[in-house]
Amino acid sequence: MTPETLPATAAEIALPPVPLTVEGASVLHQMMRFRRPAWRALSSEARAEIVAEATAVLETMEKPSEGRQSALFSLIGHKGDLMFVHFRRSFEELNQAELALARLRLSDYLEPATSYLSIIELGLYESTSKVYSGLAAKGVVPNSDEWKKEIAEVLDRQKQAMAPRLWPEIPPAKYLCFYPMDRRRGEAVNWYTESMADRQRMTHDHGVVGRRYAGEVRQIITGSIGFDDWEWGVDLFAEEPLVFKKLIYEMRFDYVSAVYAQFGTFFVGLRVPAAKLGEIL
Repeated sequence: MTPETLPATAAEIALPPVPLTVEGASVLHQMMRFRRPAWRALSSEARAEIVAEATAVLETMEKPSEGRQSALFSLIGHKGDLMFVHFRRSFEELNQAELALARLRLSDYLEPATSYLSIIELGLYESTSKVYSGLAAKGVVPNSDEWKKEIAEVLDRQKQAMAPRLWPEIPPAKYLCFYPMDRRRGEAVNWYTESMADRQRMTHDHGVVGRRYAGEVRQIITGSIGFDDWEWGVDLFAEEPLVFKKLIYEMRFDYVSAVYAQFGTFFVGLRVPAAKLGEIL
């Protein structure tokens, strides 16, 4: 037996409480306000030139290419006028997308309202339970070299199997609803003090509700712990906006949402192809 598989004490074999995750596309939401008075002050020729320049760049950015794509949405309400959504292979590429927009003459007429930085994340509760239990049964000490090696192999297999979900195209649906959310960690209830088994069960039950809307809504979950002010970002894509209300309302009655969920600001927008940019301006 190697030192890493020798019988361990109860403290040493205590399993980590953190579920495994696999990550994919880096994601940036940019919410902008449009400076209409300054825009109206321009000549029609100047406006046409600015729109033509921006359209050419956005048309290139909106074409999907190996996990790289951007999309423009016209926001509804006072929280902003435009929302740019970028999917990229890395944070460096997100920064380049942000700079590409900043270099446009159009950016002189856009004011940042807010933004959100995150990365596509898939939680692996079921795989985590299986692999942790298997390693514990073999007496492998958590976080030892052998433990890390087997975990890395599991994650690599999952990444390959889930590649289409980790590196998706931005769904072409007419409407987008984006919002950030947390799991409560207060004095009365704290998601992070629940056992792995209880969190797995509640997450599974929560997912059952969402799956009933699979034909109407496309959902993309992104992780933002350490990247932004909330823990996750949620993008819902659909052809009809009413389904957002029905889905989120029904989920409020689900136990995990009713007890542990906290929601941030909601943004709802209409998809705008780059070729239609001039029409909304």
